[in-house]
Amino acid sequence: MARTPLIAGNWKMNKLRADALALVNALAEGAGGEGPRPEIVICPPATLLHSVQDFLNHKPDGAVIGLGGQDCHADGSGAHTGDISAEMLGDAGCGYVIVGHSERRQDHAETDADVRAKAKAVHEAGLIAIVCVGETQAEREAGQALATVIAQVDASLPEEADAENTVIAYEPIWAIGTGLTATPEDAQEVHREIRLSLVGSHGPDVSDGMRILYGGSMKPDNAAELLAQTDIDGGLIGGASLKAADFLKIIAAAG
Repeated sequence: MARTPLIAGNWKMNKLRADALALVNALAEGAGGEGPRPEIVICPPATLLHSVQDFLNHKPDGAVIGLGGQDCHADGSGAHTGDISAEMLGDAGCGYVIVGHSERRQDHAETDADVRAKAKAVHEAGLIAIVCVGETQAEREAGQALATVIAQVDASLPEEADAENTVIAYEPIWAIGTGLTATPEDAQEVHREIRLSLVGSHGPDVSDGMRILYGGSMKPDNAAELLAQTDIDGGLIGGASLKAADFLKIIAAAG
């Protein structure tokens, strides 16, 4: 099955409105035009979602860029001060929601069960969950990388996860924001094992169709080699997504 590459930019806690709109304008202009290109999604902070979506709606080239949220609460509404539901993100124009990012797992002590509940909430809101998994440096050095990642996949994906409502992002924690990157061969090994595990948990059709992104410091100088791997279907991009020139080069590498 042919899987459409997905390049998603996770802005994390960065950008104010003026800089954000300048970046989106540069991305929309640079990503437009004819020819093959991957699906493109940007995930700004919640404070910027409305402004970014409004800007994209009024710019002809903006249609090529989708919008995503960086996290959501597992409940649809309620007494959860400071949280945002998946339904609210959909109402703001999002089609995707990142759940289980390593920074959420570490900084907010989110468990696989928490991530699974959030992914389920994303599905119930009619959105696509980007479910993040990945090992620490200590786990990799101990030879536990594959076991750790597969255990996270098994425990974090809801039963109803399929290729239409879910994307998996493999993000080795030791490669996030450090400048370190898994070799294309190492990344492919983990992606392949994730896909093989999906055969048993969700069936061969889901395994064949579900996109698995690499999320550990993908940059313009390594994107093409990573994206050439059989089971790497795109990237969840952090720092490089904050620079239009870098993000557009990664998009071009996936086209």
